[in-house]
Amino acid sequence: MLAELTIKNFAIIEELTVSFEKGLTVLTGETGAGKSIMIDAVSLLVGGRGSSEFVRYGEKKAELEGLFLVPADHPVFALCEEQGIDASDEMMILRRDINNSGKSICRINGKLVTISLLREVGRLLLDIHGQHDNQLLMEDENHLHLLDQFGAEDIAPALLQYQEAYDQYMKTAQKLRQLSENEQEMVHRLDLLQFQLEEIEAAQLEPGEDEKLQEERHQISNYEKIYSSLQNAYNALRNEQGGLDWVGMSSSELEQVSEINDDLKKLSEQVSNSYYLLEDSTFQMRSMLDQLEFDPARLDFIESRLNEMKQLKRKYGTTVEEILEYAAKIEEEIDQIQNRDSHLQTLKNKLDAMSRDALLEALNVSELRKKWAKKLAKQIQTELKDLYMEKSSFDTAFSVRYAPFGSTDCPLLDGKPVQLGKNGIDQAQFVISTNTGEPMKSLSKVASGGEISRVMLAVKSIFSAKQDVTSIIFDEVDTGVSGRVAQAIAEKIYKVASGSQVLCITHLPQVAAMADTHLFISKRSKAGRTLTSVKPLSHEEKVSEIGRMIAGVEVTELTKQHAKELLHQANDVKTTG
Repeated sequence: MLAELTIKNFAIIEELTVSFEKGLTVLTGETGAGKSIMIDAVSLLVGGRGSSEFVRYGEKKAELEGLFLVPADHPVFALCEEQGIDASDEMMILRRDINNSGKSICRINGKLVTISLLREVGRLLLDIHGQHDNQLLMEDENHLHLLDQFGAEDIAPALLQYQEAYDQYMKTAQKLRQLSENEQEMVHRLDLLQFQLEEIEAAQLEPGEDEKLQEERHQISNYEKIYSSLQNAYNALRNEQGGLDWVGMSSSELEQVSEINDDLKKLSEQVSNSYYLLEDSTFQMRSMLDQLEFDPARLDFIESRLNEMKQLKRKYGTTVEEILEYAAKIEEEIDQIQNRDSHLQTLKNKLDAMSRDALLEALNVSELRKKWAKKLAKQIQTELKDLYMEKSSFDTAFSVRYAPFGSTDCPLLDGKPVQLGKNGIDQAQFVISTNTGEPMKSLSKVASGGEISRVMLAVKSIFSAKQDVTSIIFDEVDTGVSGRVAQAIAEKIYKVASGSQVLCITHLPQVAAMADTHLFISKRSKAGRTLTSVKPLSHEEKVSEIGRMIAGVEVTELTKQHAKELLHQANDVKTTG
């Protein structure tokens, strides 16, 4: 949820900090007080299009900052982690500064980000709906995804299975395209690969050879030091009156008394063992001295060999093993190019089989979507009936995404090539008829303002639980309705607020009466400048404000009584819920 919003030097707002609560919060006030300006500020905060015109006159920049409280399992955290943004403590702070030159500086949890990333994060946190806004639910290209969300328990596993088949199909299709490319380019590619393979094979590399040579080089380079130390160590032990003679003498003396007690026996054994270990070490030293030799020619060979490997590593891999792996890879590619025709036919056959498998999985996804589309239509028509649009009909119009005529690597459906995509072969569009006898048409083509409001609320009532947004803003979506329809809209907005935080700008007293929190927005003049302020209303202040919304300028006792009745009725709706 949006917990706090800070606005500074934005339009007519000098400085304003507003705290928001869970549930339904309504914002009311006189026309021009700044209600829509606050929504503009929130829209810009989550990535909306900015302009220098939003900067308060005479100031250098406008500053917007919002604190969002987000559950730990929300998908926004995965996105932030992917982008290297620290997002702990289940909080997100979005900030945007707009300079009077029109440039924006965006931050998420203190890290500078692009406007596109701010927008991507913002869409996961907050959904803004205005009467004529081209929003998520009203955009045709989003309907397939929304339907998949609605029927996720069945559709998601089937879609995953299709996508696995689709990925294999796409990889094979890419291989086929690469092998079918311009013949002259293939000849040039073959020449290059053959040169590379010959260069690697000529080196006759062995796995781990470079490490062994480096070790040998190190030994030859330290020949004098090794020889001197070995010789001195050997002489210290083996020369007349050397260490080994004295240890042998010690062992003989102890052996003579070893049977007297256990401690002497153990001590005798220890010294005796040490003698034999030292004697064995001297044999090893002698052997190493006999084998040790300084070979300048061998050192030159090693240096030359290691330099050759270094040149190959610069081209083909960081280790000898990687170079050999690369050689095996290009050897396979050379074979494919040299035997291009047979490989092409094999790949074509493989692609045909994969495309048919993917199409079968896609058709299964399509059937599940159509099944869930019927359930969705039934639920939305129930919602529309609650909003006094009982003559409306809702449906999902499906069409198949066909490939251009003449496509050769696409599967056929009813004799026509089908364009496989990441989400299958379907195109889906939510359609509605608002009156008996009228043709079905896209949601975006609904003409009446009052109908737009009700259709949007009906759809939103279904999808608010399916979407991950933590906050929803309704900006005067109740325009063009009154009477019983206004009451139905108020109850529907409250229902949406039970699953998400809802902020609603309204002119309807019925909606205001349903609020959990009522904020009153007003403006005043100070030193020749207009200032906007926001005030949470007490119960008595709510009565007066709802009375103003009912009657206009003059609020009478009768109007206040009517306002109290509205609040009482709203409380009954909430408690019976």
